[in-house]
Amino acid sequence: MAGKDIICSCFGHRDVNITERLRAKVKDCVCALIEEGARTFLFGGMSDFDDLVYDIVTDIRDAQPELGVRRTFCFPLDKNLHKPPRWFRRKQYEALECPMKSFDYWYTSLYYRNCAMIDKSDVVLFYVEPGKEGGARKALDYANKSHKRVINFSS
Repeated sequence: MAGKDIICSCFGHRDVNITERLRAKVKDCVCALIEEGARTFLFGGMSDFDDLVYDIVTDIRDAQPELGVRRTFCFPLDKNLHKPPRWFRRKQYEALECPMKSFDYWYTSLYYRNCAMIDKSDVVLFYVEPGKEGGARKALDYANKSHKRVINFSS
């Protein structure tokens, strides 16, 4: 096992058809990343793919607590946030982070949050379908431009 704490984040389209094949592929990948030294997993919590990765990481963390796997929820700053956003799913995380960058409107804060997550990551997991636009596509483009190790499960 590597000595460096590898940081991994994940992004996907809001609605993803989670099949047993996809679940098995993602689980195999997450297990391999943990074997390489991945200990910190960053989540934005806004897609079915995020939920899939979260569930797999949680199962591994619960089965092998000695590994020290950590789940971090990264939320965007909302200037008008007075309560948790409607999309926030109450789950257990070892840490919460709020990347701080200037933004004009709420969607921009999501983009900057995604960029900050990618900047911190060594590996970025995606479920982005070819030709489909949206925040996950923008995150994939940013990760590629940032020369991050990218794994896309949509194919």
